[in-house]
Amino acid sequence: MNRAVLAMALLCACIGLAVAQPKSNVFGDPFEQITSAIEACPVPEGPLLTEAEARAESHWRVERGTSCFQSGRCRLPNAYLYDREIIPRVKRFLSQDRRFDHSSLWVIGQRRWVFILGCVETEAQGLEVEKAVQAIDDVESVVGQWSTDPALVPYRKAEPARETRSPLRP
Repeated sequence: MNRAVLAMALLCACIGLAVAQPKSNVFGDPFEQITSAIEACPVPEGPLLTEAEARAESHWRVERGTSCFQSGRCRLPNAYLYDREIIPRVKRFLSQDRRFDHSSLWVIGQRRWVFILGCVETEAQGLEVEKAVQAIDDVESVVGQWSTDPALVPYRKAEPARETRSPLRP
């Protein structure tokens, strides 16, 4: 019985540590909201990683980032250097295109790839967003992670903001 209680306590402690790990945008990947017409659309978590996840990704990010330059496909020494230029252009273009007014979209830039997350009215609208972004200079690839049903979005959702209470108030 004592072993079972001890094992359960250890399991709970481990789960608590896994849940409590803070996440941040370790690599500084651009993450922008573009439109906000569909209120029920959940906010994506974005490019947030725990320290352990960042360590696991760091090797392949270096490899993928520099291989673009080494192969002659990039003029800059690392593909991730393009993202801070690309994402503002994507935001400006999609914000001005009235076809996408009735959507809630966010974009993430990673190594010249643009990830489009959120909710669209129709599948045709989602495909049009992807096609429009693919035509923007320096964009290598577009990954659509959108849905016509806010309950079925294919991305990790942001944690709801926690209410902070003053220690002096109940």
